[in-house]
Amino acid sequence: MVVSRARQSYDGVVLAVPVTVPYQRYSIETAHWWMGKALRALAEGAGISHRDFDGFSVASFTMGPDAAIALTQHFGLSPRWLDHLPMGGAAGIASIRRAARAVQAGDADIVACVAADTNQVDTFRKTLANFSRFAQDASYPYGAGGPNASFALIARHYMDRYGATREDFGKLCVAQRDNALKNLDALMKKPLTLEQYMSARPIAEPFHLFDCVMPCAGAEAFLVMREETAVSLGLPFVRLLSAIERHNAFAEDPVQVRGGWVVDCDELYGMAGSAPDDMDFVQTYDDYAVISMMQFEDLGFCAKGEGPDFVRQHTFTIDGSFPHNTSGGQLSVGQAGAAGGHLGITEAMRQLLGTAQGRQVGDAKLGLVSGFGMINYDRGLASAAAILARA
Repeated sequence: MVVSRARQSYDGVVLAVPVTVPYQRYSIETAHWWMGKALRALAEGAGISHRDFDGFSVASFTMGPDAAIALTQHFGLSPRWLDHLPMGGAAGIASIRRAARAVQAGDADIVACVAADTNQVDTFRKTLANFSRFAQDASYPYGAGGPNASFALIARHYMDRYGATREDFGKLCVAQRDNALKNLDALMKKPLTLEQYMSARPIAEPFHLFDCVMPCAGAEAFLVMREETAVSLGLPFVRLLSAIERHNAFAEDPVQVRGGWVVDCDELYGMAGSAPDDMDFVQTYDDYAVISMMQFEDLGFCAKGEGPDFVRQHTFTIDGSFPHNTSGGQLSVGQAGAAGGHLGITEAMRQLLGTAQGRQVGDAKLGLVSGFGMINYDRGLASAAAILARA
């Protein structure tokens, strides 16, 4: 019998210097170029040299054939702590957890957490072709068409089981577009109405055009350190109150209707000393709206199966009853590969630092951000979440 012990708190761990390298629909540059831009912005934002980063955590789908160790030479880094996180949309939270424990233990003082991907003309096809051995052996031979088809299966199953409609998904997409119009870095610049959402061309039923994220190039990054380090550098920071991750949860479910958040949700709020109703905003991982709806349930904002009613009862714009994906999320900002799992983190940091400019949630003190990644045919394998607080 394995005896579980209480998790050590994250007291004293902070995040600072949120960085977004503005996205481009297509780029002729490599992922390395985007990472370099992010590292430079981190160093300039912290007022130190990039050589002072003694921890480096990286997530990317398109950095091959390099791994994290090769990037240390490429960027002139000499870290004493190094991590490479191939977890897709869950990599951002996972990087926070690992970096937090490193700085608590003294294995590193300042960890640069960077996610970046390029999007050249053929990048998305190559990424799909080499996404996983499962996809190559057990999915593609039967005609599956990548993430749109897989998530369409999950969405249809969820709709049939819990009564969600396309209008419910559309409400989330329309609200996120409204938020994105206040974000200068968002790639989607035109308003979206529910009528436009409903009448858009079909992609993989029940999905139509505006249900699907748009691949692009870009980077997101932030620093993890101890509070005294941030104070010594004169950096504004946000506190890490709690974080969870869980992989391959509920393998017995025929098709995914829940994620690993359910297993550790009580720990997420217990460690933070808070409850779902205390959150001033929520940044869910949103490659498709059905996954956001699933997270509303699994993260305790409503019971399983009540996601559709929750969406119908709330408004999700910055000034709404449930501010959600205040940057516009991936659905309206764009999905820069693995950086998509970091987008909610940098946005949450800006909200808590009071630097979100025209999309600021009033008096934001607490925020939840989640991650979800590595889709196989009928489920995503990785799930994670964190609660951040204003200093």
